[in-house]
Amino acid sequence: MENKRDQAINLLKTYVKSENMLKHSLASEAVMKGIAVELGMDEEKWGLAGLLHDIDIELVNNDLSRHGLEAEHILKTAGFDIEIIEAVKMHNETSHGLKRYAVFHHALAAGETMTGLITATALVYPDKRLESVKVKSITKRMKEKAFAASVNRETIMECENIGIPIERFAEICLESMKGISGLLGL
Repeated sequence: MENKRDQAINLLKTYVKSENMLKHSLASEAVMKGIAVELGMDEEKWGLAGLLHDIDIELVNNDLSRHGLEAEHILKTAGFDIEIIEAVKMHNETSHGLKRYAVFHHALAAGETMTGLITATALVYPDKRLESVKVKSITKRMKEKAFAASVNRETIMECENIGIPIERFAEICLESMKGISGLLGL
């Protein structure tokens, strides 16, 4: 019998074909595991939420008014934990008009968004490697609104809602992504 992560990977690959989106999902999984460790939460559960949070993005053709709602249906049908389903649904407030209220929700929204800023930061380095990125560079880029303009800084700052200052949050996320840099091609 396959474990939950194997089930999640197989399900993800059924719905997500974009190599970059798969890498984003893996980065989000790593980041969520790192945040879970920091907060003393369930590493496996949080990792699965990171892995599966964008499972419906291609299905809904990037329509944020539907993104998360289709994921909710897919994950319920597949038998995933209700807390994972709720966090996945809540990472995109646009589709349902509800506000994130749980630590898990804020962590997923902030963490998956931070992966975009970290990736963009790595890509401006000559070697395009996560190993070259410093926490100070990430926090500096946070203040540069024109840099990776699509990355929502307010969402990243939700890390403070879960008791992690931005510098520490950037460090956790960066170190988590460095741990799988080979899979990310960074």
